[in-house]
Amino acid sequence: MAEQPILFSTLPPPKLELSYSPIWLRLAKWGGFAMLALIYFPLIWLIFLSISHNPLGGIPGEFSLEHYRALFSNSAWHMPLLASIVIATVIGLICAIAATFVGRALPSLSRPGGVLLMFVIPLFVPGMSMGAALFIVTRALLGLKLGYWSVALGHFVWAFPFALLIIMVVTTRFDHRLVEAGRDLGASNWRVFWDIEFPILMPGIVGAALFGFLMSFNEVMRSTFLRGTAETMPIWSWIQASAQQSQVPIIFSLASIMLLLTLPLLCGVFWLLFVKLDRSA
Repeated sequence: MAEQPILFSTLPPPKLELSYSPIWLRLAKWGGFAMLALIYFPLIWLIFLSISHNPLGGIPGEFSLEHYRALFSNSAWHMPLLASIVIATVIGLICAIAATFVGRALPSLSRPGGVLLMFVIPLFVPGMSMGAALFIVTRALLGLKLGYWSVALGHFVWAFPFALLIIMVVTTRFDHRLVEAGRDLGASNWRVFWDIEFPILMPGIVGAALFGFLMSFNEVMRSTFLRGTAETMPIWSWIQASAQQSQVPIIFSLASIMLLLTLPLLCGVFWLLFVKLDRSA
């Protein structure tokens, strides 16, 4: 039997589309590095300025911890810091609980997309507009005295949509056949939730609580409308920096401390969502 001749294609090799051209890949890579530098370089620069003798010059110079000593010798920021920690802790817990209840109920609705959209709309409302609207309702319409409670209200309106989205990341990947199997085996609703749902939802719940804490702890815009005479840490820092230039170096030191404390929490949120959750999936 005669061997079949091997046919070689005379067609030219396929050309890469423009979007897959190597130049675009290089631009994407260096553009990504540039964006990372834009994000993290100012934060690193802030820390260097906080340990410089003359931070107002904008260039790190002689090493000095005098501004940290001045910060810790000044007790005026203690109460605003305590207020921020307490409010942020309460908001984190409330956001985690409320987002868990709502996040579990949304997938069972006939049209969950529209309801979810109503919950996340506050993310796109400017902070000034939301703060002014809440001020009008609480103070002008209801005649209530503003204070820490109204600050917490504004923080909850701001932080809850983020917490809900984090919970939705978990609930949309949840296999509801596990719940049905538990009920078929005779388990009560509470036992099904505690033994099946809660362990799976735990990374999202903790992430929602941490994210609610961080969003509340760093909030300024809504607090300026709702604080009355109350002061949180961001409000106190803003007042000191805008009223007294001599306090700016101290604010640099305080901001550096807050950065070093909150950044690990934020890393913990993303670790829970993208590492812990993937391992448990």
